[in-house]
Order: sequence, then structure tokens, then C-alpha cells
Amino acid sequence: MGGGARYPYPKHVWSPAGGWWGPNTVITFAGMFAIAYGVWSVSADREIRHIEPNRPIPSMMWAKQ
Repeated sequence: MGGGARYPYPKHVWSPAGGWWGPNTVITFAGMFAIAYGVWSVSADREIRHIEPNRPIPSMMWAKQ
């Protein structure tokens, strides 16, 4: 009974659950934040309302209009 010898897998494998969380993760999240902030800023600058809303909406706080 068996199926042969065990497969020789590497002992140190990167995984999101506990691999090399450190400088690489910080750099990745900083890049994602910078891109999200840029998209947010461009979106707020280009937002145009042709009809004034009859109740307050959240984007009225940061849009220029």
C-alpha cells in the first residue's frame, strides 16, 4: 500500500499567508494607494452635474461644483 515515495517539495515557499511580508508589501500598497489617489483626484476634477441634486450626495464634499 502506498503510492511511492513522498514528493520532495521545497521547505521555504512564498505564500500570501506568511511569506515575505515586509518591504515588498509596503512598496506594493504604497503604489496602489498612489494610483487610487490619482484616479480619485482626476475623477473629482472632471465631475460635472448638469442638474443640481435635490438632496446632498457624498461627492458634493470633494467635487469643485
